[in-house]
Amino acid sequence: MDGVGAILLLGLIALFVIIVAVAGIRIVSPYQKGVIERLGRYQRIAQPGLTLIIPFLDSIQKVDMREQVVDVPPQEVITKDNVVVTVDAIVYFEATDPVKLVYNVADFYQAATKLAQTNLRNVIGEMELDSALTSREHINTKLREVLDDATDKWGVRVVRVEIKRIDPPADVTQAMHRQMKAEREKRASILEAEGARQSAILAAEGSRQAAILAAEGQAEAVRRVADAERYKLEVEAAGRGSAITTVYNAITASNPDDKLIAIQYLEALKEMANGTSTKVFLPYEASGVLGALGGIKEIFKEGE
Repeated sequence: MDGVGAILLLGLIALFVIIVAVAGIRIVSPYQKGVIERLGRYQRIAQPGLTLIIPFLDSIQKVDMREQVVDVPPQEVITKDNVVVTVDAIVYFEATDPVKLVYNVADFYQAATKLAQTNLRNVIGEMELDSALTSREHINTKLREVLDDATDKWGVRVVRVEIKRIDPPADVTQAMHRQMKAEREKRASILEAEGARQSAILAAEGSRQAAILAAEGQAEAVRRVADAERYKLEVEAAGRGSAITTVYNAITASNPDDKLIAIQYLEALKEMANGTSTKVFLPYEASGVLGALGGIKEIFKEGE
C-alpha cells in the first residue's frame, strides 16, 4: 500500500512539473512583441519566437506590431462658410513601442477615434466648402501630422489618413449641380464663339492670301510677257544689225563703187522696212544717196 501511494505521489509531482513547464512556455508570433510583467511590474519585452516565463509570477501581454486601421464614424462638421457637411475618414497606424502602447493608453482604438473626430472638426472648420471638397490631399496630410504628434506618446505612428467622403446637404448639392451645369454651358458657349471667331479669321486670312497670290501671279505674268517682248526686240535688233554688218563686210570685200553701194543700200532699206519697227531712219547724207540713185538710172539707160 505504501508503494502504491509513493507511485501515485510521484505521478502527481511529475504531472505538476509538466503543467508548470507548459505554463512557463509562451510563443510570440513574428508580427507580435510581448510585454512581460512580474507580480504586476514591467519586466522585459519578449521578441518573436519561444519565450520562457515563471508560471504564476509572470504574465505576458502580446502587442500586434502590424499596421492597423481605425474607421472614424461619419460625423457632421461645420465649415468656415457655415455649411454642415458629413465627413467620414480612415486612420492607418502601426505600433512602434509596445510598452507605451500598453501603459500610456487604456483603449487606443477609442482614443484614436475620438482624437480623429476632434481634429477633423478643427481642420475642416478652418476651410470653406469649395476648398474642403477640392483639397482632400491637404486635409489628409494635415490630419496625419496632427494625429502623429498626438499619438507619439502612445507608442504609435500614424501612417496615413484618408478622407472617404465629404457630403454637403442636399440643397447645397443641388445648387452645386446647377452651378456646374451653368459653368459648363458658359464654357461651351465661349468655346463655340471662339471657334466661330477663329473660323472667320482663318477664312479672311485665306482670302487675303489667295488675293495676294493671285496678284503676285498676275505681276509675274506681266513681267514675263514684258521680258519676252524685250528679248524679241533685242533678237530682231541683233538680227538686223548682223544683216547690215554682213552686207557691209561683203560690200567692203568686193571693193564696190558708188553705184553698187546705192543698190545695196536700197536692199538694206527693204529689209528694215519688213521689220516690226514703226520707224525708219534715213542717213543724213540724203543728197549723196540721191546722187547714187541718179547714177543707177544712167546705168539702166545705157543698158537699153
